[in-house]
Amino acid sequence: RLIQSSTQRSCLSSDLEAFVDSLRPSVFQFQHRFNSFASLLFYIRRWEAVQLHFQILATNPKDYIFDQRFTLTMLSATGTEWVATGLKKDDFFFGDISTLFKGQNTIVDLKIDGHSSVSTKVTIKNLMPSAKVVISFKIPDHKSGKLDVQYVHPHATLHYRSQTICLGGEVGFDTASSLLTKYNAGIGFNKPDFSAALMLATYVHKVNPTTSVGAELIRHFSSHDNSFTIGSSYSLDPFTTVKARLSNNGKAGMVVQSEWRPKSLVTLSDEYDSKAVTCSPELGLVLALKP
Repeated sequence: RLIQSSTQRSCLSSDLEAFVDSLRPSVFQFQHRFNSFASLLFYIRRWEAVQLHFQILATNPKDYIFDQRFTLTMLSATGTEWVATGLKKDDFFFGDISTLFKGQNTIVDLKIDGHSSVSTKVTIKNLMPSAKVVISFKIPDHKSGKLDVQYVHPHATLHYRSQTICLGGEVGFDTASSLLTKYNAGIGFNKPDFSAALMLATYVHKVNPTTSVGAELIRHFSSHDNSFTIGSSYSLDPFTTVKARLSNNGKAGMVVQSEWRPKSLVTLSDEYDSKAVTCSPELGLVLALKP
């Protein structure tokens, strides 16, 4: 369903978002930034356990939005997609217009915001056999250029007869400082009714077709502290989903998302901080229209 697909894309924690989104089966990815940053990434198997985990837990999701947002998506007869977004946060209003053009081997994503900043991302497929090139930059920021080359080889994947195990890893190296900037690894285990991933530890259990619960424990080796989150997702009906989470920092959040018409969503969010008793709970409303 569209709701599930939209939620899956949005429910990614900020510090692992790039890691989860870029995981692909049998991918060697070499990423070079114009500011002398390069990283070599190698991934084995799909990271389905981690993706499902973040879909349920939503530890730092984009659907937990505590302001007012409006999104209008329109599709032209030529296949070009236009999206207008307006955001009101406190007493400030932000807006942008983006367009997405998909050709046979080329995808162009262009966004213009209210500060006259232009963001462009060009994806070229099949430029070379088994390779994909992604070029992104912002105007007028001339230092924002980024080149991403992905190479997929059918013999670079480690296959298992069982479909229940998945492995993944990531290493980032800064050529300017000659230091490792990030390193992650993990293992996941999938079953029809539950999914577990060790990153340190995550667990998702599908109670029934409408209800899922999950838990996450993360150890931050740099700061030597731990974080713990539990969450649940419940489908009231095929068009309405309710999600809740509770973390060890005393914050509790809830999201209600409904597809009130085909391809159009309305989302209500609420979060309460038990450590800030003098502050009111944060509320959010998002309306997304797609005729």
